Amino acid sequence: MANELIFKNASELAGLLKSGEVSSVELTQAHIDRIESVGEAVHSFLHTSPASALATAREIDQRRSSGEKLHDLAGLPIAVKDNLTTLDAPTTAGSKMLEGWIPPYDATVVKRLRDAGMPILGKTNLDEFAMGSSTEFSAYGPSKNPWDLTRIPGGSGGGSSSVVASFQAPLALGSDTGGSIRFPASVTGTVGIKPTYGAVSRYGLIALASSLDQVGPVSRSVLDSAMLQDLIAGHDPHDSTSLPESLGSMTEAALKGSVKGMRIGVIRELNGEGFQAGVKQRFNESLEMLSKAGAEIVEVSCPSFEYSIAAYYLILPAEASSNLAKFDSVRFGLRVAPEGNPTIERVMAATREAGFGPEVKRRIILGTYALSSGAFDNFYGAAQKVRTLIQRDFDAAFAKADVLVSPCAPTTAFKLGEKISDPLAMYLNDIATIPANLAGVPGISVPIGLAPEDGLPVGIQFMAPARADARLYQVGAALEQLNEAAWGKRMMEFAPDLEAK
Repeated sequence: MANELIFKNASELAGLLKSGEVSSVELTQAHIDRIESVGEAVHSFLHTSPASALATAREIDQRRSSGEKLHDLAGLPIAVKDNLTTLDAPTTAGSKMLEGWIPPYDATVVKRLRDAGMPILGKTNLDEFAMGSSTEFSAYGPSKNPWDLTRIPGGSGGGSSSVVASFQAPLALGSDTGGSIRFPASVTGTVGIKPTYGAVSRYGLIALASSLDQVGPVSRSVLDSAMLQDLIAGHDPHDSTSLPESLGSMTEAALKGSVKGMRIGVIRELNGEGFQAGVKQRFNESLEMLSKAGAEIVEVSCPSFEYSIAAYYLILPAEASSNLAKFDSVRFGLRVAPEGNPTIERVMAATREAGFGPEVKRRIILGTYALSSGAFDNFYGAAQKVRTLIQRDFDAAFAKADVLVSPCAPTTAFKLGEKISDPLAMYLNDIATIPANLAGVPGISVPIGLAPEDGLPVGIQFMAPARADARLYQVGAALEQLNEAAWGKRMMEFAPDLEAK
């Protein structure tokens, strides 16, 4: 029988640690036991660090018992997506190219976790170099959705979402380039946030598309994510895109949790054809709840969103082809020496052939072509113009609404293997999440119940203007409370018992 501690939210556990009712060693060991119990079935982790996590936990317990004032999250275990560098554990980005690589430095967000005294349980699975929507493109095998082990947990951060949804960790860090935190959150019944671009440092995040990538929290409640964002956010001189100013307290916004007088804009282009009936049903129920709670529901139009996927899948591959050029067999990572005369060109070609998977190769080829002299203006240049139009659509919509809302994903979790051979079908999962990355605005996915036709989680997405992340936590926490009242219990309490499987 699982230790009951693992089923509590991070904010509850933080309170128990602070009061001394629970020790960090006890809490960390409970999660290590859970990992040993269900970890193989879900395959959320690529690497675990039980000894290191327990050492941190013992240190925090000693410091707390001596009366030292600690961070509110001190002693609370956490998991980290495996594209964030860690000094004491491998960072593979889900690729054979970096198998076994131990970085020489911690990512800034990882350093902030350590400075706060959070035991790091391990590194979570992901689509290779964060390229994918299902975690099926990990070189080390797919993660599974804890609600149904035959289904995907989303991607690229399916490891982080499934580790939280299966109670192997109360919190996790992910990265979001086109929905890689929010889509997994939607299909696993967790909370996922993409902060404003630049609000959280990208230093130590293995780059996919530098103008789109953003680190953010994954949790089981809006307040939990707020507490984690408050810890990891803030200016970082190592990141040239880091915002110089503070965005305020997300925790205070989550505790406020009110939508009274708030204008919520329903995006016309993200609420129609192609969306599963059960997803639309739960979405409309949520809008009704928000309206009854005092929000004003208005409709807004963002016509350029229609072209967001096309623009994204030119901009991202172009930046990825440039960022991944450093994996050249010379400086670090995998090196494959072909037979015969091993010139640098042949070694590089053999290494990239063996080290990269099919989705990475597909996007590198597409991006390299889009940046070529004959195609640059027609493809990459045109995509950047569409990006500007999308940003203008956001500006116009935010003139009419405080936050924008849509279903986070068009469907619930699909079956493993169902879309892996059809890249275009896979890409369409990100139709609602991509615009926020193109514009640099923050977005949150909050669970709103189960689709009646398949009993799987549904998520709703809110987006706010750049730097207005606090609005997301305020409206997200309010809806979370309304849903708990409607369902009679928290969303995660519907999750099946993995240990019985």
